Amino acid sequence: MSAEAFTVETPDGARLNARREGAGPALALVSGLGGTAGFWDGAAPALAERFEVIRFDQRGIAGSTLGTAAVDIAQLARDVATVMDAAGIGRFSFLGHSTGGCIGQALAGMAPARIEKLILSATWGGQSRYMQALFGTRLGILETDPVAYAASSVLISYTPEWLEANWSAYETAVSKAPRSPEAQAVVRGRIHALMDFDGVEGLDLSAIPTLLLGAEDDMIVPAFLQRALAAATPGATLRLLPDGGHFYPVSRREDFLSAVRGFLA
Repeated sequence: MSAEAFTVETPDGARLNARREGAGPALALVSGLGGTAGFWDGAAPALAERFEVIRFDQRGIAGSTLGTAAVDIAQLARDVATVMDAAGIGRFSFLGHSTGGCIGQALAGMAPARIEKLILSATWGGQSRYMQALFGTRLGILETDPVAYAASSVLISYTPEWLEANWSAYETAVSKAPRSPEAQAVVRGRIHALMDFDGVEGLDLSAIPTLLLGAEDDMIVPAFLQRALAAATPGATLRLLPDGGHFYPVSRREDFLSAVRGFLA
């Protein structure tokens, strides 16, 4: 199924490369720290068989420009609304992975009436010592060796067995390491945005059907943080796959798709 590309300009001058494919109820796909629409390349075509899928490169990432606004989770949530406005879509379901799930929480706090259903994949609800230490360490690696930053990121995102059998994922990640000062600044800003995220004050998801989806062996957003988010989100459904790592939407794609389709049906 072919995708239609379109460009969205934000009020602060960022130009966001977006694409839409499929037909049916609208579904926004928002990726994590990497921020690319390409994260969903394996899942989007299958989801587009039932939904109108909208995804985009986040500001400063891949084909999208940075703009002048400060990059924080709230701004990234406003960008989602801007993209959906440009697509002519008022109400939609939202699927956000990792940092994308933080963006989903912020968007639900800003505009709950726009969200039909909410899927928060491999995400968390507030600050923790683990997340601050993990991403503080990753910042340090980025500053001293951006190639090692990219390599270590992919090594902790997949299960070792899957990565050994799909080594091109490692090679691709290393080839896209943020080597330039400009690229490193974008990554640094995004890491600070997620480290500053401390949940959404007063967030009430009781009127939005919500699925919290994850994997037990996630090393980036551990299962205990996902369980803590579930405990703070009465009425949400929590489903943890037994394995798959942080990037289980790739390594366990069919299980991921089954869970998403079942919840959105």
